[in-house]
Amino acid sequence: MVKQSEETGELRPLIETHNHEFHGGGRATGSATFSLIFSTLVAVSGSYVFGTAIGYSSPSEAGIMTDLDLTVSEYSVFGSILTVGAMIGAIVSGKLADYIGRRGTMGFAEIFCLLGWFLIAFSKAVWWLDIGRLLVGFGMGVISYVVPVFIAEITPKELRGAFTTVHQLMICFGVSLTWLIGAFVNWRTLALIGAIPSVIQLVGLPFTPESPRWLTKNGQGLDCEDALQRLRGMNKDISAEVLEIQEYTELLKQLPEPSVLDLFQRQYARSLIVGLGLMVLQQFGGVNGIAFYVTSLFTSAGFSGNIGTIALAAVQIPMTALGVVLMDVSGRRPLLMISAAGTCLGSLCLALSFLFKDLQLWLAGSPMLAFFGVLTFVGSFSLGMGAIPWVIMSEIFPINMKGLAGSLVTLVSWLGSWIVSYSFNFLLNWSSTGIFFIFSSICGFTVLFVAKFVPETKGRTLEEIQAAMNPLSTKS
Repeated sequence: MVKQSEETGELRPLIETHNHEFHGGGRATGSATFSLIFSTLVAVSGSYVFGTAIGYSSPSEAGIMTDLDLTVSEYSVFGSILTVGAMIGAIVSGKLADYIGRRGTMGFAEIFCLLGWFLIAFSKAVWWLDIGRLLVGFGMGVISYVVPVFIAEITPKELRGAFTTVHQLMICFGVSLTWLIGAFVNWRTLALIGAIPSVIQLVGLPFTPESPRWLTKNGQGLDCEDALQRLRGMNKDISAEVLEIQEYTELLKQLPEPSVLDLFQRQYARSLIVGLGLMVLQQFGGVNGIAFYVTSLFTSAGFSGNIGTIALAAVQIPMTALGVVLMDVSGRRPLLMISAAGTCLGSLCLALSFLFKDLQLWLAGSPMLAFFGVLTFVGSFSLGMGAIPWVIMSEIFPINMKGLAGSLVTLVSWLGSWIVSYSFNFLLNWSSTGIFFIFSSICGFTVLFVAKFVPETKGRTLEEIQAAMNPLSTKS
């Protein structure tokens, strides 16, 4: 019923995809219409907010600690409480997106982000900072789930990988530009600048169509056709795509209302292993420790913090853009394995740099080795490991389980992020060499995990992927 190629991880569907022919041309092809591009850009304005929140703590560290007289421990709380808020957002994100729709959920999240940025910008005490950061984190946790899901549900299969990866590209833009702007403005101004994309998304959302798959799931068949027609172009024949969405949704409606425990049934085991495994490995590879504290990391290694962050911004955006281009050309699996191997090499270089520094060896070259290590790690992560786990998460779960599964996967991602971001400063003081050897080992294991468990989803409809990944869930 379901087959997977051992060499390529290619999925073969449980149910045959109907090659319906209708007057006017059959299945709609994957062209990027104005409505599709506009809707994606509005959605990824939230991704930019996500990036600014991650990038904010590094350039603001010195200014906030001086102006508000914070200790290292208090600033670590400020840096890491973002992920506590994100975990809370992750818990409610799936159900929220199921009940009020993908668009409504994005707007709801941005209200919290706006409130949070204003509290940070006008903070007079540490608790203002923490509450503001918590609110931004809550909005970010919701956004991290709903944006890739929304984009995956509105794009044709030929473009889905590239368009969903724009989510990560905009996160990188947010991080990189925040690092750059933070080198020239104070932390209060930087927080106000961070609020601008939230306003842009709130203004743009009323003009974007809702997810056709969500509309079908909620019994709004005519609205689904109208939304899909806008997204594919008014002259496109969407009959085959509408029928495939409706048939698969009707099949899932025959199943009982899912509960959290249903997630752990055997038919969803493979999807959970892939979704949770990628998120755990993504976070415990150390990315947020490096992203949150990159300035102090460069300083610890004996390199200029400002020069390092500017160089990172120059590397991160082009590498993410390259990942967008390659996503639907090379496929998900090869990019993931190359990306994970690169992060392994980057962490190894950082570990060796700190080791040489501790042993008083090659003192002239170890800062440059650290610089090379961070650039290699961030560039490699941006190529695939940053975006592809979220792309795959948005593809592999059937729509009846997507809310629960997406919340769980997103929660695990943010829990890992909180653990790494909170403990990173302390671990760096404990053993700079040891922590990067650990990160390097985890990144190396990621290559093996992808090779063994992660399927190739390039060029397949969501319904085909979900039927193959969760075979028993589609049986009558």
